[in-house]
Amino acid sequence: MENPMTLPRIIQGGMGVNISGWLLARTVSMLGQQGTVSGVILEKIFSRLLQQGDPGGYLRRALSHFPFPHIAKKVLDAFYVEGGIPEGTPFRNAPVFTIKPSDLLISLTICSNYAFVWLAKEGHDNPVSINYLEKVALPHVYALTGAMLAGIDLITMGAGIPLQIPELIDNIAKGKTVSYRVPVIGENVTGYTMSFNPKEFFGGELPSLRRPGFIPIIASNLLASIFMKRLPKGSVQGFVIEEPTAGGHNAPPRKPILDEKGKPKPIYGEKDIVNYPSIAKLGLPFWIGGSYASPEKLKWALEKGAAGIQAGSIFALCEESSMDPDIRRKIRQLGFEGKLSVRTDMLISPTGFPFKVAILDGTISEQDVYQNRVRICDQGALTALYEMPDGNIGYRCAGEPVDRFVSRGGDAEDTVGRGCLCNGLISTAGLGNPEEPPVVTLGDDISFLKKIMTSAESTYSAKDAIEFLLS
Repeated sequence: MENPMTLPRIIQGGMGVNISGWLLARTVSMLGQQGTVSGVILEKIFSRLLQQGDPGGYLRRALSHFPFPHIAKKVLDAFYVEGGIPEGTPFRNAPVFTIKPSDLLISLTICSNYAFVWLAKEGHDNPVSINYLEKVALPHVYALTGAMLAGIDLITMGAGIPLQIPELIDNIAKGKTVSYRVPVIGENVTGYTMSFNPKEFFGGELPSLRRPGFIPIIASNLLASIFMKRLPKGSVQGFVIEEPTAGGHNAPPRKPILDEKGKPKPIYGEKDIVNYPSIAKLGLPFWIGGSYASPEKLKWALEKGAAGIQAGSIFALCEESSMDPDIRRKIRQLGFEGKLSVRTDMLISPTGFPFKVAILDGTISEQDVYQNRVRICDQGALTALYEMPDGNIGYRCAGEPVDRFVSRGGDAEDTVGRGCLCNGLISTAGLGNPEEPPVVTLGDDISFLKKIMTSAESTYSAKDAIEFLLS
């Protein structure tokens, strides 16, 4: 990362749940840009692909290279179904993370991250990154171990302030016992430290590992300065600056405007404008994301001192993405015809962060679909940890059944408008159970579709997207 001549002009965003799969990341990296695997709840995606019979045999081939075969065998024995489960059969859910995950869940998390990174890196030597959400913190010590065992080059992470990541990846690279402190809502208990001893778990020393670079995803000059001031020099290799028009989770407005009910509205003001010359003075490369999928915006970013752009939606809708093909086709058609809208939903995500939602028939963007879905929290990726009356740690999610949330000390008002992003995003990747409607996230700007497609029915590849952006 130190040599500016080797920096990519384009970082492909780590989108949704498996929208940025290994195939897309591998394709983009082989084309000379930075491909990114979405590492969010990969254990759930991996288990369902195995239950489908591992089409193409890719996952089993990757696991055949895993340095601890008995761990890979445990995962395959638990989830692989020869020939796949019958169509329409509900998937068996992967175990849900707690502060004391089972050995099977740890094995599944490590193996899934290993396999996706291994496949993304197969056949070339160009850098590949993996993206995580700081908010989804319980798997970090295991997920990063798996990714680093496969030789991941770069870690990107947003949806929080991931100051613990540099020390975590340093210690994984050294084969040490690693830890990550996760927040707990409470008066006496405010955090819990997840610890993992890889040597003890695997029954042997880790192979020699490289330390990957770390690129936080941030939204302000303040956050950039926090990383520079609080971390030792060399901890961070660059920044991705995401503006509020980017897809997925957005940073909340610094000075929110409230509606008549006192709820924040998705309006961003002067305090949310990034001073790019100040970012450039920090001396680290940075990329700008959020409505930058055009040659003109790339040129503008370079003029501001950026190394390039991060682009998500343009890759989410290309043929190599893992979005459900029917959803991808509908989105492209509506976008090309100028009939697609994307709203910033301040409530839908249980994290409390604003979340971009594309308006599409049959998804929970529609009020009747949202209302008719049976509230259930059976994936647990976005649960909040809280202190129970007996001092133990409990788990609750504002997207779960209201009575259950209230019985766990939550406020019923906090459940209004909340949805299940876990199940919705898994369904968008074509791996949901039949009763779970999708939720599609995209950035505000999809004007690139009319420039890269010849008609509403046409398609395009990741190569087409890169050639357009660099044109």
